[in-house]
Amino acid sequence: MKRLVTVSAVLLAGLATPALARDALGMFGEWAAFRDPAVPRCYAIAKAAPSTLQRDYQPYADVAFWPKQGVRGQVHFRLSRKLAGDAKITLSIGGQKIPLTGGGGDAWAVDKRGDAAIVAAMRSAREMTVSARDARGRGFSNTWQLTGAATAMDAAAVGCAAIR
Repeated sequence: MKRLVTVSAVLLAGLATPALARDALGMFGEWAAFRDPAVPRCYAIAKAAPSTLQRDYQPYADVAFWPKQGVRGQVHFRLSRKLAGDAKITLSIGGQKIPLTGGGGDAWAVDKRGDAAIVAAMRSAREMTVSARDARGRGFSNTWQLTGAATAMDAAAVGCAAIR
């Protein structure tokens, strides 16, 4: 089992960026945390729950910290399908519906307040689901389990805390 966790961590790291220089900060439930000192940045990341639906991309979610840019807790979703140009993108989490913005196969919070609301909800919810319409006009959704998300986000925040 430990080998599977290590392999999963390496695979998750490869999803986030093609850069090779990353420090693993730990695996926490469904989530992992990494530091990329070359950028510098730290992030918590998880793959979406498996789906039998057709997909254009491997879906994942991440929460990033970019200390040199003063960015903390920026939420990003890589969705499984290319979005329709006018797609309404909605995050369902902890009984809330939060509008997102995006394009291509990516979605983000509308602003810093949205990031903060999502991060706060991630700390207490069990799962989150992003729903949208793909480029062919079909509705779809991606779901992430949040077991370990709070600890992974904390590890990412601490991993970049000393970088100014």
